[in-house]
Amino acid sequence: MRFPFYQVDAFAQRPLSGNPAAVCLLDAWPDDALLLNLAAENNLSETAYLVPEARGWRLRWFTPKAEVALCGHATLAAAQVLHEIADGALHTACFVTLSGVLNCTREDQGWRLDFPALPLLRCVDLPALPGVRVMEAWQGMDTVLVLQDAAAVRAFDPGHALHAAFATRRGLCVTAPGVAIGCDFVSRFFAPRLGIVEDPVTGSAHCALAPLWAARLGRAALQARQLSARGGEVHCRVVGDRVHLVGQAVTVIRGEVFL
Repeated sequence: MRFPFYQVDAFAQRPLSGNPAAVCLLDAWPDDALLLNLAAENNLSETAYLVPEARGWRLRWFTPKAEVALCGHATLAAAQVLHEIADGALHTACFVTLSGVLNCTREDQGWRLDFPALPLLRCVDLPALPGVRVMEAWQGMDTVLVLQDAAAVRAFDPGHALHAAFATRRGLCVTAPGVAIGCDFVSRFFAPRLGIVEDPVTGSAHCALAPLWAARLGRAALQARQLSARGGEVHCRVVGDRVHLVGQAVTVIRGEVFL
């Protein structure tokens, strides 16, 4: 097999920032084992695979250890690649995924991703983590812990993500108000079970975080910042049972895969 390969920094305005994702353009689906092995070879938090369909593109996402049901930054990366190979003529990308049909639209601020809002259920019991003051705990696709402030999110120990209480979830997200650093809320995301010690910028986590903070702050449009080492900005808007995420992307590598 031989097919195009791209590496794109998503939720980034410049190269070597935001969250890198691999994007592979296929004519047809090979065995899932090959998709997983290549994702492990890439060793990025996500590799996106695209196959053309009548409605647009079938899109699947793989971490180094598993296929996942939703990924924001690799979807943004895929839209950017399709835009570039169309010489800038493509302004809307339609992806058929495990989370339904996802539309990405190019606008002045970058790409707008139209994603499903992810529900959260508040936990009665708060986890006891050494040196961490947990204000609230929520469960959904991921475990979400609300901490007191951005400083607590920055200081959070990634080793806590391996705690047994989080073993049944995709990952662990910690979040807090961001007013002290000039945004509405901040977060970090960890998914060691999926081969991701810490994800630099996690679009899908904002599908749960944006409704949570929109309800608290009383407005639908929010500015979020992920406090990983690479960092990233995510513009969020809650629209009914959907969340719109806006971000930019920069392609840093183009090549071919030979298998």
